[in-house]
Amino acid sequence: MRYNQLGNTGLFVSEICLGTMTFGEAGAASQWSQIAGVGQDAADRIVERSLAAGVNFIDTANVYSLGNSERILGQSLKNLGVARKDVIIATKVHGQMGDKPNDRGSSRGHIMDSVEQSLERLQTDHIDLYQVHGTDTVTPIDETLRALDDLVSRGLVRYVGLSNWAAWRIAKALGISERKGFARFETVQAYYSIAGRDLEREIVPLMQEEKLGLMVWSPLAGGLLSGKYGPGASSNGEGRRASFDFPPVDKDRAWACVAVMREVAAKHGASVAEVALGYILAKPFVTSVIIGAKRLEQLEENLKAVTLRLDADDMARLDEVSALPPEYPRWMLDRQGAGRRPAPFEPKE
Repeated sequence: MRYNQLGNTGLFVSEICLGTMTFGEAGAASQWSQIAGVGQDAADRIVERSLAAGVNFIDTANVYSLGNSERILGQSLKNLGVARKDVIIATKVHGQMGDKPNDRGSSRGHIMDSVEQSLERLQTDHIDLYQVHGTDTVTPIDETLRALDDLVSRGLVRYVGLSNWAAWRIAKALGISERKGFARFETVQAYYSIAGRDLEREIVPLMQEEKLGLMVWSPLAGGLLSGKYGPGASSNGEGRRASFDFPPVDKDRAWACVAVMREVAAKHGASVAEVALGYILAKPFVTSVIIGAKRLEQLEENLKAVTLRLDADDMARLDEVSALPPEYPRWMLDRQGAGRRPAPFEPKE
């Protein structure tokens, strides 16, 4: 297991982050019911195996199973006797937690209410990374940032991050934080996979310029890149995609990627899922890749990706088949900046 610097902080986190969206149960009407289902005993085993593999970074959210994910995670760490200093806990605020008008969003009120509830469920006195889970188009960014800065000042939160924001909004928030002396966002949690490299257009250059860490969610595109689907699959696979077709993916492009990934997997004696994860882990701007599991065998397969070393030829083939179609202003930037552009991304060693 490798450990990477979290944004521009002195904190180091494992390149694999255990995602706990599968922990807990939710009502049939909730989208989380399509993903959750892991009870306390199974969660304890998953957390224990992850920690044994060197994972020190665990991600959850208050909205996952409407608080049950946080509750189960907190109990797992207690059941396993994990020292608080030995695990980095990340959780989130923003999602709808009730049927009242202020039970959602990134307002000061909702943030202050939510952090206390998350701390109680997690059975801890502080959250290492507190992330705004989405874009609130109503609340002024200044209000959100001031509330987060207060949490850092009080010691309830150590670092703050964001998820699913546009590049311009991230840049604006960083500018406000610098001008007003607020704790700044240190991480971006975003969807990124070989079948969905849109992040590279605007957000990746911003992150590199501002030294933000990237936490990748859904690196297997909701299981679409697990090897159960597409060309060469023995069956169409039964998994999350069968009932929850998310995130949206251009299937034709995804299947072209899967075809090449199968060849690369055969070359290394690995699985398609390992190649999908290995490709993302090799990108130098990726801090940590979030993996979730309902069963230990799923977790074991995903953990193998940290030992897979794709060579330059592998990366070139995978980059080529998954290349983003030209889009303005990128094609003009490439044309005008050809003589001054820095060298292409080099995979991590």
